[in-house]
Amino acid sequence: MHLYEVVRRPLITEKATMMKEQNRYAFEVANEANRRQIKEAVEEGFKVNVVRVRVMNVPGKMRRIGRRYVMTPTWKKAIVTLEAGQKIEFFEGV
Repeated sequence: MHLYEVVRRPLITEKATMMKEQNRYAFEVANEANRRQIKEAVEEGFKVNVVRVRVMNVPGKMRRIGRRYVMTPTWKKAIVTLEAGQKIEFFEGV
């Protein structure tokens, strides 16, 4: 898997915004990605040093669309901890 296919998008939520104070950033990643690939992709893409990667699978939910109920797909979330003093400029100003 190519490094640019690993990280899909940043997660900008209230909880993820509060984690910036602790040098943690949240991303939606590919379902097939492992911790080593996520670490390499973040270090290569944002030019930072990653200390820790935590990964979790977020299960899909039943949603109602009109009369039908559909299942949203499952996805993988990664919380990346950076070295002290480093930050990702992409998240600044959010």
